[in-house]
Amino acid sequence: MNWAFFQGLVSGVSEFSTAFGRIWLSVVFIFRLLVYVVAAERVWGDEQGEFDCNTHQPGCRNVCYDYYFPVSHIRLWALQLIFVTCPSLLVLMHVAYREDKERKHREKMGENCGKLYLHTGKKRGGLWWTYLISLLVKAAVDIIFLYVFHRLYPSYTLPRVVKCFIDPCPNIVDCYISRPAEKNIFTLFMVGTSVVCVFLNLCEMSYLICKKCRECIVQSKKARGRSIPIMIMSNDLPYNPKHNEIYKANNKDNHAVQCQIPQIKVTPVGPWQAI
Repeated sequence: MNWAFFQGLVSGVSEFSTAFGRIWLSVVFIFRLLVYVVAAERVWGDEQGEFDCNTHQPGCRNVCYDYYFPVSHIRLWALQLIFVTCPSLLVLMHVAYREDKERKHREKMGENCGKLYLHTGKKRGGLWWTYLISLLVKAAVDIIFLYVFHRLYPSYTLPRVVKCFIDPCPNIVDCYISRPAEKNIFTLFMVGTSVVCVFLNLCEMSYLICKKCRECIVQSKKARGRSIPIMIMSNDLPYNPKHNEIYKANNKDNHAVQCQIPQIKVTPVGPWQAI
């Protein structure tokens, strides 16, 4: 593995991620990738060679191993890590596309021309959708692999002894799995980190959606405030308390006009004047 390339990739993804995205990246890098490279591969090792059955029938042990372990844990985890990190590359590719487009625009229009993007890494427009889709894909990949693990290995655990009765075994054969307790610990640890990553992806999606909705609400309020008609007040116009919002908007947009609430004199009406 080229660690320099991987470090550059992690730094690029972290630069354009939110706080939840950086936590997710730390969990994937430390608790999944390093555990997989440093410890998990050594625990499994030559798994098929350590699968022992109480028979010397040729081919029986290989057939039983293939039946109970159609796909190795190590290979499934490798596929899971590859698929779960690939969506982050979409974000980097989209940012690189924006930067290239900005560079070509400056070359064509000159250095003093206006920018196409205020910030190429800002999650606005298409980049926001790309980032959201990448989160959705990462969560879906982890959920799918958790389901596959559960289907292949119920309860995510390995038994100490499996009974095999598949041809060419002469009868029911007992086969023993090497270090099942240690393998179960690593399996549950990897499953737990996958669940944490799914939770972080859902939190980040909720954060992005809520932030986007809040920005839309603020923009709609500003647009509605700008659309309020301006009324110039004078002492010749009657005062209506229902128009307070219009008065405030008028004072804000036209500082030259000073709105004053007209003074209304009320003369009491006596009983002799009511006729």
